[in-house]
Amino acid sequence: MCDLIAHRGPDGEGLHIGGQSALGMRRLAIIDVAGGDQPVYNEDRSVAAVFNGEIYNFAELRTELRNLGHRFRTNSDSECLVHLYEEYGDDLVQRLRGMFAFALWDAREQRLLLARDRVGKKPLYYWHAGGSLAFASELKALTAVPGLGRDLDLVALHHYLTYQYVPAPWSILRGVRKLPPGHLLTWRSGRIAVRRYWALDFTPGPQVREEEAAERARELLLDATRVRMVSERPLGAFLSGGIDSSAVVAAMARLSPEPVKTFSVGFEDSRYDEREYASAVAKRYGTDHHELVVGASTLTALPDLAWHFGEPFADSSAIPSFLVAQLTRRHVTVALNGDGGDEAFGGYARYALMARAGWLTVPAGARPVLGRLGASLVAGGPVGSRRRRAGHALQLLGEPPQRRYARLMSYFTPDQKRALYTDRVREELAGIDSYELLDQAFSASRTDDRLNQLMDVDVSTYLPGDLLAKVDITTMANSLEARSPFLDHRLLEWAAGLPADLKVHRGTTKYLLKRALEDWLPHDLLHRPKQGFGVPMGDWLRGELRDPAWETLTDRTASSRGLFRPEAVRTLLTEHEKGQNHAGRLWALMQFELWHRRFLDEPVAVAHPSVTGAHPRG
Repeated sequence: MCDLIAHRGPDGEGLHIGGQSALGMRRLAIIDVAGGDQPVYNEDRSVAAVFNGEIYNFAELRTELRNLGHRFRTNSDSECLVHLYEEYGDDLVQRLRGMFAFALWDAREQRLLLARDRVGKKPLYYWHAGGSLAFASELKALTAVPGLGRDLDLVALHHYLTYQYVPAPWSILRGVRKLPPGHLLTWRSGRIAVRRYWALDFTPGPQVREEEAAERARELLLDATRVRMVSERPLGAFLSGGIDSSAVVAAMARLSPEPVKTFSVGFEDSRYDEREYASAVAKRYGTDHHELVVGASTLTALPDLAWHFGEPFADSSAIPSFLVAQLTRRHVTVALNGDGGDEAFGGYARYALMARAGWLTVPAGARPVLGRLGASLVAGGPVGSRRRRAGHALQLLGEPPQRRYARLMSYFTPDQKRALYTDRVREELAGIDSYELLDQAFSASRTDDRLNQLMDVDVSTYLPGDLLAKVDITTMANSLEARSPFLDHRLLEWAAGLPADLKVHRGTTKYLLKRALEDWLPHDLLHRPKQGFGVPMGDWLRGELRDPAWETLTDRTASSRGLFRPEAVRTLLTEHEKGQNHAGRLWALMQFELWHRRFLDEPVAVAHPSVTGAHPRG
């Protein structure tokens, strides 16, 4: 199991074997490089722990614990866990400021505790069968466990086709689950229990003065950045040219006595290239800046994404994410990023769209007509065109109000999935509605404010399921640690309570954050339309990826699975060639097929050739 995740920790391995428990880990040494090996133990070795992540308030915790009489053997952050457990039991998680997935074995109680950080920066998979429990940071590590079957979970596939990722608590393998963010799992005497320990409350607080709120936003961002700059290994930052990563770089520059190392990825296609804005920030702050240009030819050198993710994942921005992580790892071991700024401060254009028209009432009889008209406009319009935007708006109006956001977040609609499936699969999945996952997230939200509800839903679904999974896998595949100041729970909790009109104000997204950053960032960068971190996948699938897509999706191997109707797949490919945009759907099908071949059709090798011994030290 450890060998299968060696890329996550090339600097060492640790094992604890005893009684009913066996814990293993791979280490990427960042804090206490010389002495911080794991597992870590309490004074009498009755409590053992292994840990993935960083505890940013470890210095304060160590002081507190020493004052309570605890003795430390290392200077690491991980050793805090066992002593905190002695003092606070499972509530130790409430005292942690950081990103983490950890396992803690209590030998006296014969009890295991698993925990995942509040927002889901670090992944945690588990398999419970016959009273036994196995767990890992990546799904492929569990494939080494004797007795675990590699059987496809059709419900997980159904959800994947809707969202481009497999949402927690599902995994793509039947019987394997993801521990959701902000949750604990305990095992004792063969039984498990899962409970939630943290959730944001997006209920708006009292109205606040904009100037005071802007000042507080800067203070919290600077503090969150400061604690994430503690490292014994070289440190830098991703710089996309968007507001959030630029804000983090600006904060780092204010805190660092040395020039910040920054890393950007751009595209030969100017529609997706933000290097101009990244360069402006780099020049303003005198950073040591590095760039990489991505074209379709780059894909030939890209390692197999299916191997790294371990389950289907179809957000195509994983490609530039992987490549910029690869570039960054040649220079540093830790990279800060801007993840979370959109969810905290209302940055997505869909928030403004929903605020304008998301809850309009449309007669039920008119909805199907609007849906069909919208679909035809979307199919015939290039990405970013007015025609396509109008089509999306009509499609949304063609849905009931409570389902419009689900439609915005989906790739295959329910009707498209039914047309894709074979009769057998359609029958097995009858009555299972992937949109209910978002219904449940809306119901769980503690705020009645509609705009804040959208951000609440994204924090519990899209953020951990897509964005954080993408960054964790693509960085860890390159033995690079990613840290996200905007995901500091103190900053998130404060931002969640802001009134909605400070986030989206008269159609302006991220209104307060832009006010807060006026003196930090160029005006043109702050007030340009949000571009997003996309790739020209539609063009690639008509060009360099055209033949690989046809070969992968229509050969005998794919066609014989009995999951998708071959004629439906060929229709998607043909329509895309003729100008309709099925890029997201085709990429999702390709990533699923490549995953299936790698993990279900073949034995799983101990390590992928691209991740063994290939990582330069920072």
